[in-house]
Amino acid sequence: MSSTSTVAVIDYGMGNLRSVSQAVQHAAQGLNLTVVVTNDPEVVHAAERVVLPGQGAMRDCMQELRDAHGGDLLGAVRHAANNKPLMGVCVGMQMLLDHSEEQDTPGLGFIPGQVIRFRLDQQRQPDGSRYKVPQMGWNRVFQSTHADVRGGQPHPVWEGIPDGSYYYFVHSYYARVDNPQHTAGETDYGARFTSAVARDNIFATQFHPEKSAQHGLALYRNFLRWNP
Repeated sequence: MSSTSTVAVIDYGMGNLRSVSQAVQHAAQGLNLTVVVTNDPEVVHAAERVVLPGQGAMRDCMQELRDAHGGDLLGAVRHAANNKPLMGVCVGMQMLLDHSEEQDTPGLGFIPGQVIRFRLDQQRQPDGSRYKVPQMGWNRVFQSTHADVRGGQPHPVWEGIPDGSYYYFVHSYYARVDNPQHTAGETDYGARFTSAVARDNIFATQFHPEKSAQHGLALYRNFLRWNP
């Protein structure tokens, strides 16, 4: 990267923007990248890569994104998801799927699959305590490999990060992808579920890299250097 390029962190009123943007800025040091928090569709169109955060209810997130700039911001996000590296975080990941059980909410449809609520009422953790929903706290993420994808290697955004590293989660719903090849990471909570997804130029996580110390910063940095 010989000249400065832009990373757009999407501001549609529903993301954890301060901590996400600060983490991405920290990860971008030395990479000739300018990180901007923006709701301007033209800035998103011009950016080299895009981060789509999200928190709260998915229906509210989708509504705010649809309403921003008369739908032009949604159009810019769709364009980015088809044409440049895009990273979704938390509800920003869930929005990339087809549909969520949460208030029967349609998603953006870039990753075929559904967003499902944890159903853990009758299950107990190994220490005998009940599972809590939402899952809130640190949990391990196991990097997925697929024999016929990337030569059986983990996704390049995991480069240099130990398998089974801990990341910070806050969520009641999780992704159930239609194609197992779109699973980039898995986590155990009652059962194993998809905690990171990837397809073409998209990488997204259910957990919060910006709240996950050095392994979270490493993940953002790898995304900023990734050339799909």
